[in-house]
Amino acid sequence: MKHKTYFIILLSVIFFASCSRNPLKVDISGIETEVEVVRFDQDLFELPLQDTLAELTALRNKNPEFFDLFTWKVIGVGGIEEEHFPEIMGEFLTDTMIVNVKTLVEKESSDFEKTEEELITAFKYFHYHFPDKELPTIFTTISGFNQSVFTAEEIIGISLDKYLGRDCSYYQKLSNVPLYKVKNMHKKKLVSDVAYAWGLTEFDDPHGTTTVLDNIVHQGKLMYFVDAMLPEMHDSLKIGYTSEQLQWCKSNEPQMWNFLIENEMLYSNKRMDILRYINDGPYTTGFPTESPARAGIWIGWQIVRKYMDKFEEVTLAQLMANTNYQEILNDSGYYPE
Repeated sequence: MKHKTYFIILLSVIFFASCSRNPLKVDISGIETEVEVVRFDQDLFELPLQDTLAELTALRNKNPEFFDLFTWKVIGVGGIEEEHFPEIMGEFLTDTMIVNVKTLVEKESSDFEKTEEELITAFKYFHYHFPDKELPTIFTTISGFNQSVFTAEEIIGISLDKYLGRDCSYYQKLSNVPLYKVKNMHKKKLVSDVAYAWGLTEFDDPHGTTTVLDNIVHQGKLMYFVDAMLPEMHDSLKIGYTSEQLQWCKSNEPQMWNFLIENEMLYSNKRMDILRYINDGPYTTGFPTESPARAGIWIGWQIVRKYMDKFEEVTLAQLMANTNYQEILNDSGYYPE
């Protein structure tokens, strides 16, 4: 009798484990292809600035596409061919604030090898799902508090000075960075920001998303893409919510969905209706002030998760290629209660 009881308990444990198994936790042990991470910030700030033009030219020759992206688009000082470029770059590299920030970055990223390993692992998952796509090269920078993550063709740039921690004194002084954004400016958020930015770069649909429904499901697909790249990361880090905000969404999911339906919001194509549900802010306009911002993205995420749970044969590549947002909603059977 004891053996029989043990067998039943064992079966229950196995059944529970199989039900709770994450289907995105695929085997990547055989993938040898690795994304390259270049510490451009170190290469740049280690220049002796004795023959500045020659040193900058040599640095540019190593990675010309990223160098030009950084100087033209990120810090906005122009290109190396311009007359006063060496002087302007010299001023940037020796600016008191930038030098202080460089010291903070060195301290905060002293264990950057761990972050680098997380990035390499994330892009192994990407390679698993998209073996025919080229991997980007990742460059770290110090940008003077400009873009956190920026992308171009086969390029990802990360401004490490945007991940110095919520308590960084500089963040309190930045007029263009509201306090609700500061809460996610810490190094644990870096990898999920990279995953989301790469998903947005690879699978943007600027012309196909015209309604609230289109936008929240498209954003839900991007969040599911983050799920696939970071299958072991907690949801709160993926979307940038506190545990309380995440719980609020779970507890109020039916009410939020009913609000969208009853107020005929799903098929609104008004720009402000769309932005209120997917843009960052102190909370989601139209929902209680206790709600987190971007609650529409969270709802879209749940729709896509429901869809993928229901259709296990659908690959990530097929999901990302599917721009029939109404079909995804209908087929998901999503209706929280």
